[in-house]
Amino acid sequence: MLRGTNRLRPLAVLPCLLALLPALSSAPAEAAGTALCDTYCDARDPQYATGDRVPVSTTVHSRTIGLHLSDNDVMGWASIDDGAAGDEVWLDRSFDGGASWASGSKLGDTRTPSGRSGWRSQMFNVDDWNNAGVGALRACGKAGDRPEIACTGWARVDRNAWSPSTAAATALMMRYNRDTGMFPGWWTAATSLTSLIDNIRISGMPSYKYAISRTYEKNIGSHGGNFTNEYLDDTGWWGLAWVAAYDATGERRYLDTARADADHMHAYWTSRCGGGVQWAEDKPYKNAITNELYLHLNAALHNRIAGDTGYLQRAKDEWSWFRGSGMINGSRLINDGLGDTCANNGQVTWTYNQGVVLAGLTELYRATGDGGLLDEARALADASTSSGYLNPGGTPHEPYEPDSDCTTDGDSFKGAYARGLGILNAQLDGHPYSAYLHRQADTARAKDRNALDQYGPHWAGPLSATGNGCQHSALDLLNAASRA
Repeated sequence: MLRGTNRLRPLAVLPCLLALLPALSSAPAEAAGTALCDTYCDARDPQYATGDRVPVSTTVHSRTIGLHLSDNDVMGWASIDDGAAGDEVWLDRSFDGGASWASGSKLGDTRTPSGRSGWRSQMFNVDDWNNAGVGALRACGKAGDRPEIACTGWARVDRNAWSPSTAAATALMMRYNRDTGMFPGWWTAATSLTSLIDNIRISGMPSYKYAISRTYEKNIGSHGGNFTNEYLDDTGWWGLAWVAAYDATGERRYLDTARADADHMHAYWTSRCGGGVQWAEDKPYKNAITNELYLHLNAALHNRIAGDTGYLQRAKDEWSWFRGSGMINGSRLINDGLGDTCANNGQVTWTYNQGVVLAGLTELYRATGDGGLLDEARALADASTSSGYLNPGGTPHEPYEPDSDCTTDGDSFKGAYARGLGILNAQLDGHPYSAYLHRQADTARAKDRNALDQYGPHWAGPLSATGNGCQHSALDLLNAASRA
């Protein structure tokens, strides 16, 4: 339904303190008026850089403006060349992926001196590592006698970005609100957190593990408590996020919360249309995504709770009902839900409806050992991966995929599809969908990504917008491909 850690080296302390002194006595660096320290402190001379990489550049009035990054130092600087005395150059630094930056930052703002045709700023840190700030830099400048300003695109060093998936996870963390402990949205915050946790487990990168406990502790009492919600599909997304958190940490509190979410959903299993969980507490509509999440969550809980029989029975009852509900159409694609007469309503075959069920069937197979469940999952996966409607030109495309932004529910759907397909693929002998997943990941990286490893809504391109939903969807795809 639409709706790696870094520590300050002891030998680096002295130069950091020395660098901090002029910053404290001069114009403030960013709104807070303090210099950031990491391996080194802000305002370090680029002559000491251990590397020089220029990922992005731009021009203005024949001047070339470049962003230079020194990955080992975790710092960057700006340069302006092919100009004249009086040209100005500086850095901007953002901690939300370039969506905003301190209005008075202009870090290292400097002018080309007399007799020179080019100049550079001092080096500044990319991240506010001590405060969990995941940053990005861009270089800006102007000709000295002209008002027009030009800025490069945003980019960052390769910390926590040694692979396609870790780079995408780092870009996703730029969307994380450290104060609220949430990614944007409610149910999309759950799917984003799950994508991040999957990456922690698949890549082995622990740097953002703090987001698990921070999200939990800051939000456990919001909405209905225990991450329940009047929309039962929202509750299901959160339940699966806490199953993933339990797998990553072993902390029982996360499993207990996932159980509370599953129990909340179960309270809205009704006899209408012969069974199934309704969409919302006050909406009797039986739709696909709510029931697929219920299947996945209950089967997953059984596989993690010794001696359980209740969650297993719920999962079995769900699949028995779902398989006969009529939501799976003659093409083996799953429509949105059931109409007033309890027949398939013929509404859109959203991509996530084709993926979550695959994860649910895989978990139910692990619970029962029934190979027929994998056969049914393969039939559904074969249908969705070969569908020209869902894969125009060979690449998944959400029906009614937006161009202008990444803030709609549908921006998250393809990620849930890739995640479910990846879970099934990892279970099957021969991993039959690996080539499909690798092809989609390669396409997205080539056609739907910027220098900051931010992704947009169209995996086949062009890159038209960036945002939380698009980013965690791409991370789901890259996670699935990396384990395929």
